[in-house]
Amino acid sequence: MANKFNISSTIRCDVLIIGAGGAGLRCGAEILEKRPGTNIVAVTKVANPQKSHTQTAQGGMAAVDPKDPVDKPIYHMFDTWKGSDCSADQNVIKKIVESGWEQAVWMENHGMHLSRDENGRVSKRTFGGHTLNFGETSAFRCVFEADRTGKGIMDNVWGEALKGGTSFINQAIATELLFEGDRCVGAIIFRQKEGEFVAVLAKATVLATGGDGQIFRVTTNCRQNTGDGLAIILQAGLPVMDPEAIQFHPTGIVGPGILASETLRSVGGILRNMDLEPFMERYAPKMKELAPRDLVARAIETEIREGRGILNPDHNIQHVWIDLRHLSDYIHDVQIPEVSGFFKRFVNLNPKEDLCPVRPSNHYQMGGIPTNEFGEVQKSPGNLIAGLFAVGECASASFHGFNRLGTNSLLELVTMGKVAGEKAIDRLDGEEVELPGNAGEKTFSLFSRFMEQAGKDNPGQIREEMRMLMTEKVGVFRTEEGISQAIEALRGLKERADNTALSSRSLTMNQDLIQRWELNNLLAISMVTAQGALKRRESRGGHFREDFPERKDQFNYHTLAYMMEFGDVKLGERPIDMSIYEEKGEHYEKFGMIERKY
Repeated sequence: MANKFNISSTIRCDVLIIGAGGAGLRCGAEILEKRPGTNIVAVTKVANPQKSHTQTAQGGMAAVDPKDPVDKPIYHMFDTWKGSDCSADQNVIKKIVESGWEQAVWMENHGMHLSRDENGRVSKRTFGGHTLNFGETSAFRCVFEADRTGKGIMDNVWGEALKGGTSFINQAIATELLFEGDRCVGAIIFRQKEGEFVAVLAKATVLATGGDGQIFRVTTNCRQNTGDGLAIILQAGLPVMDPEAIQFHPTGIVGPGILASETLRSVGGILRNMDLEPFMERYAPKMKELAPRDLVARAIETEIREGRGILNPDHNIQHVWIDLRHLSDYIHDVQIPEVSGFFKRFVNLNPKEDLCPVRPSNHYQMGGIPTNEFGEVQKSPGNLIAGLFAVGECASASFHGFNRLGTNSLLELVTMGKVAGEKAIDRLDGEEVELPGNAGEKTFSLFSRFMEQAGKDNPGQIREEMRMLMTEKVGVFRTEEGISQAIEALRGLKERADNTALSSRSLTMNQDLIQRWELNNLLAISMVTAQGALKRRESRGGHFREDFPERKDQFNYHTLAYMMEFGDVKLGERPIDMSIYEEKGEHYEKFGMIERKY
């Protein structure tokens, strides 16, 4: 059936952005600001960019004001390095942290309304793991727009994109990257409403497709976060970096799984077990509720495991409480109105009067498509793919290492978007690209198989079994036995998926077809995640092996996972950059392989 598919049209542009969320559109905004008139095409999987996952971000963005009398960028760099469990890249940490305040100012100058205090100054709040003077006390470092900071960013960058003339292709997916040798020249785009395959040729292609949270049963991620960008990278023979580095947010709302922002703990929320004991002092005596997310998530799971959780009768799931009852009406009504409203809307509780049920929920992929500090995609360490960039959650430079600090994601999103945009401009004076002779072959072969498959298995059921499997075996706590079982079970799920028939063989608005493609992506990312977790026989940040509970120096590297055929995973390594430590500047000793205690 492959010969029945064809490329219906070819679009030429200067820059193709795949994923029109905060990172992608910040990249586009930078290009348009520096080079007005640039022809940019942005592709989004959803109905319009305002449905992108960025708009759900609540808490804020870390940014150190150079004029701050107590905070310093070096403290933020240290916190990020320590928070990462000594596995982020120090050149990237330095680059992003030092540009944080500049990006906050850029956002305000372009229309964002950062919250201000009673004196008219930009307000700041504290978040887990952010400290002053190398861990002495909590730092107020996070700027924010109430508890809807991501929405403010999206309003901003989407407006800039529209103002600059960006063309949008909505409800479309990228199914294949196009190459001339080691140069990316665009992608094949499938337009869902039209049922058409379109080739988009570009001098620079930017992947900004977001996360892969749907590989887990309970996640804060939107429905569309199915690891699509990572999957087409694997399809192209390129690696995914640190897929085993998964963050579980400590406080997902029991039931809907929606994020109960870390803001709740930064403004004074207290975690309590079934006896109403504030238990975090046992796990992080100094930072307590404001310890990094991996530590708090494991503390909650431990309380539940040891019988101090609460069984939710509506969902038959164990949880702990977050207590917000002692907070003032001002905090509830002004600082956390949206999150407070989530409890009222989704679980019929009033946080001013009721304890609220929470437990860890998959939240963030700290690994992703490997890039250098400019967002350029790497085929292997030091070997770049010309014309191909990746930014946002789908990318890994790596700023977060194996544990992301809250508020660092929005900082990375806007900063790496800007940096990649600047670098992409360098590609725009090159020669026009041409459509490769094999364009579409991988896509047509894959979609043909989907159309031709027979069988009565249910892709939705396979997807749910995969999500349950990953949650149980490759979740907050991991073991050799559990991960190995997951890998074998994933092989069986892939075999079942390859023998499922679509209910419709039409290309036009066929949601079964899209979901079948997503299932392929989810299974692929689950496999490399599990294989990476199996090889890393240590515990580091969000990757916790109960059978190997200590961090080991022999694993001081980034995992590179390649998978051209399902299950045939080749693992390589990329060194962790330790340039701040190696340059022996002021406070360099803080950036060695330090102990991680809070």
